[in-house]
Amino acid sequence: MVETMIWQSRDQLLQVLDQTLLPQKCVFIDCKDYARVKLAIKRLEVRGAPAIGAAAAFAMVLGALECADKPDFLTALAKVRDDLISARPTAVNLAWAANKQYALAVKLNEEDKPPYKIIKDLEAAAIKIYNEDIARNKKMGEYGAEVLPQDAVVLTHCNAGALATCGWGTALGVIRSAHAQGKIKMVYADETRPLLQGARLTAYELFEDKIPVTLITDNMAAWTMKQKGINAVVVGADRIAANGDTANKIGTYGVALAAKAHGIPFYIAAPVSTFDFSIASGKEIPIEERAAEEVKSFRSEQTAPSGVATFNPAFDVTPAELIAGIITEYGVVTAPYIENIKKLQEKSKEDF
Repeated sequence: MVETMIWQSRDQLLQVLDQTLLPQKCVFIDCKDYARVKLAIKRLEVRGAPAIGAAAAFAMVLGALECADKPDFLTALAKVRDDLISARPTAVNLAWAANKQYALAVKLNEEDKPPYKIIKDLEAAAIKIYNEDIARNKKMGEYGAEVLPQDAVVLTHCNAGALATCGWGTALGVIRSAHAQGKIKMVYADETRPLLQGARLTAYELFEDKIPVTLITDNMAAWTMKQKGINAVVVGADRIAANGDTANKIGTYGVALAAKAHGIPFYIAAPVSTFDFSIASGKEIPIEERAAEEVKSFRSEQTAPSGVATFNPAFDVTPAELIAGIITEYGVVTAPYIENIKKLQEKSKEDF
C-alpha cells in the first residue's frame, strides 16, 4: 500500500502524497510549515477523515516549531490550531487531532517544560496517532469481516481505504480483511462525482491489491444492487453524531436509500475519533460547500456552461435508521444507537 504521508524527523517536514494526481502520478509534497499542510488538506491533496487527522497532528508540530521563539508560545499555537481547523469544517478528525495536540502542549507548559521539549513530545504524540490509526483500522477490519457474508458482493462509495487513512483503511480495511479470509466475491466501486475518488483511488487500491473490483458510475448504484446480487454496502465516515447520524462523501445518502429499498444491510466503518459525541444529531453537522468549478469542469477542462448555477456540497448525512451497524475498533455498534454510542464513548475514554 502506498503511504499517505511520511514524517521526516531529521528535516522536520511532512511529506504528503498528492492524491489529486493519482492514479497517473505518485508525487509527494514537502510540507515545511503548517500552512502548507493546511493547503494540502484544503486542496484534497491529503483527504479522508483519519488521514486528515494525522496530517493535522504533524501540522501542529510544524506550527509549534514556528511559534517556539514567540513571547506567548501557547497563544501563538492556539492560532495555528484554529487556522488548521478552518481548512475543512465537516471531518471531525481534523479538530480532534489539532485540539488533542494543543491540550498536550498546555499540559506540558503547566509542567514548566520549555517549547523545545514540548515540540519533541508533540512530535512523539503525532507519530503515535499515525501508528495507532493503522492498528485501529486493522481491528476494525477484523470486526467488519465478521458481518460480511461468504461470497460477499459489496458496494462502496468514495475512498475509505489506505489512502484515506494512515494505512489499511476503514471501509476498504473491512474489505481487505474479508478478502484475506476468502469472503469477497466482488466489490462494486462508485466513481464518486465530482472528483472521482472512487474511480481514481478506490478502484486503484483494490486493483493493485488484486481484490476483485468493478467500477460503476454513481447513477448505476441502485440498478447494480438489483442486477448484480449486492449483499452488503460498506462506506466510511467523516463525522458521526451521538444518535448515529453519519456524514460522509456526497452521494452516500442516496446509496443508503437504495440499499434500504433492496433490503441490503448498509454499514459504516469508522474509528472512534470520527464520532462527535458533543452533537445530538446530523442536523448539527456542518456541511462543507466547495467551489463551483469542481462541478463545471474536470482537471481544467470545462464540462458545463460557464454561467450556470451550481450546488456543490462535499458531504451529505445518512440518518441512523438507514444504518445496519457502525464498525469501529471496539466492535460493531448497532441500534439503539443513542444508548450504544454512549457505551462506546465510555469504553473508549481511556484511549482518547
